[in-house]
Amino acid sequence: MTSIQRTAVVTGAAAPRGIGKAAALRYAREGWAVVVLDLDEPAAKAAAEDIAAQTGATVFAHGIDVADEPSVQAAYDAVRAEVAAGRLPAVGALANIAGITSPVPFLETTLDLWNKVLAVNATGTYLVTKAFLPDLIEAGWGRIVTMSSVSAQQGGGVFGKTPYCAAKAAILGFTKSLAKELGAAGITVNAVAPGAVDTDIRAGATTPELEDAITSGIPIGRQATVDDVAAVITWLSTDDAGYLQGTTIDINGGAFLH
Repeated sequence: MTSIQRTAVVTGAAAPRGIGKAAALRYAREGWAVVVLDLDEPAAKAAAEDIAAQTGATVFAHGIDVADEPSVQAAYDAVRAEVAAGRLPAVGALANIAGITSPVPFLETTLDLWNKVLAVNATGTYLVTKAFLPDLIEAGWGRIVTMSSVSAQQGGGVFGKTPYCAAKAAILGFTKSLAKELGAAGITVNAVAPGAVDTDIRAGATTPELEDAITSGIPIGRQATVDDVAAVITWLSTDDAGYLQGTTIDINGGAFLH
C-alpha cells in the first residue's frame, strides 16, 4: 500500500457478494482504514462491522445516495468529521463502485429509467469525486478508481443494455479528462472495466442458460469473482501504480480483446 496509513472511501460497498464490499475488505486487509458508503445504510453498517471483525481495521459506514448532491455532501461531511476528530486518517483513495444495470431493450426504456441509470452510474461518480477531491488535492496525493464495464467498450453483450452502456462509456471519458487535469496534483485517476462478474447484480433477471452462454464466451472459462476485480481496484490505489494515469484496466478473462 502507501508509505503512511490513509483512508479508502468505497461507494456501493454493502452488498455481501458485491465488488464494493470485496474492495473494501481488501483495502482493510492491506492496511487501509475504510469508509463504507451505500444507499442501504443499515447494510453499510453491517458490512463495516463484518470487515472490522475480519481485519481489525478502522471502518466507518454512512448512508449515501450517490445521485443526490445533498446526500453526497452529508456523507462527505460525516467522513470529514471523523478525520478531523482523529478517528480516521486522511482520505487517500476513492473507489467509485456504486452502480445499477438496465437489461431493458431500447424501445422499452423510459426516460425515467434512462435518467436513473445515468444518475447512479455517471452523475454519482461525478458528485462523489467532486466532494472528496479537494482533500486529495490538499494532501498532494490521491488515487481515484472509477467503475466502467466491458459493455461500454463493446456495446453490451453481457447483461446491461443501452442506458447502462452509455453511462459506463461516460465513465471512460470522465476518467481520461480528469486524469489530464489532476496528474500534476499527485493524483491518479484510472478506470476498471469488468466483464461478467459472479455477483447478485443480475439476481432474479437471468437464467442458468443465459449464465452458461455468458461464460461460454470467456476464454478463461469462468466469470470473474468479486476478488478478481477488487485486487485490481486496490492495486491501482498503491504507490506501485503511480505512473498509470487515465488508463482502463480490462478484467474480462479474454472475452473482449482490443
